[in-house]
Amino acid sequence: MQIQSVTTSVGRRPMTLALLKRQLDTADMKAGKTADKWKVFRDACEARAILGIQDRALAVLDALLTFYPDNELSHERGLVVFPSNAQLSVRAHGITGTTLRRHLAALVEAGLIIRKDSPNGKRYARRGRSGELEQAFGFSLAPMLARAEELAAMAQHVAAERKNLRIAKEALSVCRRDIRKLIAAAMNEGASGNWGTIEEHFHALLARIPRSPTTSQLVDLLQEMEALRESIINALEMQIKSEKIDTDDVRFDRHIQNSYTDSINELERRSENALDARPIENLRPKSAAIRTFPLIMVLQACPDIADYAPGGTITDWRDLMSAAVVVRSMLGVTPSAFEDACHVMGAENAAVAMACILERAGHITSAGGYLRDLTAKARRGEFSLGPMLMALMRAQRIKTTRAAS
Repeated sequence: MQIQSVTTSVGRRPMTLALLKRQLDTADMKAGKTADKWKVFRDACEARAILGIQDRALAVLDALLTFYPDNELSHERGLVVFPSNAQLSVRAHGITGTTLRRHLAALVEAGLIIRKDSPNGKRYARRGRSGELEQAFGFSLAPMLARAEELAAMAQHVAAERKNLRIAKEALSVCRRDIRKLIAAAMNEGASGNWGTIEEHFHALLARIPRSPTTSQLVDLLQEMEALRESIINALEMQIKSEKIDTDDVRFDRHIQNSYTDSINELERRSENALDARPIENLRPKSAAIRTFPLIMVLQACPDIADYAPGGTITDWRDLMSAAVVVRSMLGVTPSAFEDACHVMGAENAAVAMACILERAGHITSAGGYLRDLTAKARRGEFSLGPMLMALMRAQRIKTTRAAS
């Protein structure tokens, strides 16, 4: 440790342990180390937010570096510059004396320069008979040389963060455009689905974008936007596929009804013998229930329901209905509560509601009471499965992201 390298400031400027540490770190600098002063300066400019300095302080640092005669900072050639405030002010584009002193103090505080004051506080150099520099008093640039690698790492980090922020902004802009146009296309062309609710959810996400967002904030919002876009694409894909079998709609609907009837009655007899063998029309509203959301979206939001399906997988709506009946029994939902939900919501949507309740079972005290509450709201026209499915999809996406990190 080089004790002679430690110095204090003249006048009222206090000495702090932080300043002492910086001087000791500089004194321990590897012998023979050199660095391009302008490269170090550019790194400091890039890392100014981390260093906590303003642009005017960097202008003062730039002026100080112009008084160092070589491009390479080297301890062997001396690292102290000693311009007067008047000289510094000229090279710092006419900065006033008060402002100059404030930014010099900021550079010292940021650990980029060190004051090396003379006994009377004046800045000057003492030279030998042959003109060589023996001793100088002013500002030492040694911290910049000692921290050259650290400043370079800071600059790289800031550049990477700026790049990540730009990429996240671009991806979010593309995703927003896709969602907006897909919703407009679905509404204009009369695609089946609760597009009003989806559009409201989209605008709620837009409202959460901060004026000056960080990268992490944008990444979180982007994940939710991408999940929404994926669900919209899946819904429209199902709509397109369904158009291919329009001529078989009546036959297909009857097949689904009979399948649901068989599934419900078989499982109810096997589990509790509670529901009688009534046809599915008695479990449907008079206007046949419409599957507002595609099956693939339901499974993305509620993956746990697949564990209760025949064979542990759900490939069609019949499998979902079968699994819903098993879950109803397991969660203690009475047959009458489930039958009432089928009357009001439709058999498919009642099965989806059971899948959602299963996914949130740990947060629900009474699954039966919860289903009756949803049914009552649906009867009054105050309930839609859309927000519940969207919230569960966001939760699944967050869970997947955390597991991967």
